[in-house]
Amino acid sequence: QVQLVESGGGLVQAGGSLRLSCAASGRIFSSCAMGWFRQVPGKEREFLAAIRWSGSRTYYADSVKGRFTISRDNAKNTVYLQMTSLKPEDTAVYYCAADRNSALTGSTWDYEYWGQGTQVTVSS
Repeated sequence: QVQLVESGGGLVQAGGSLRLSCAASGRIFSSCAMGWFRQVPGKEREFLAAIRWSGSRTYYADSVKGRFTISRDNAKNTVYLQMTSLKPEDTAVYYCAADRNSALTGSTWDYEYWGQGTQVTVSS
């Protein structure tokens, strides 16, 4: 079992940066792949980035490649999403998720555990 709690969201101006954190509890965290997703009302949850359990491989959606960076610190049971050059269209609730199979995947169906989300609002 893995419990996930996101933090670091807030209000930022366009062009600014934010770093989201996802703190995990549970012994299997270090063996899970981790992903970040976002969702706006009325739309499907959108994949952003994923990272293997070791941190050796990452995978990004084209929409955020070059602007967002995913990383993890297994000693701290935490995964991060560094977001730069933020745009108003990045406004959403951001979720982290864990995949016990440690596959790099963008499908929500492959992630067994989810956090409650943190709101990111980018003003123009």
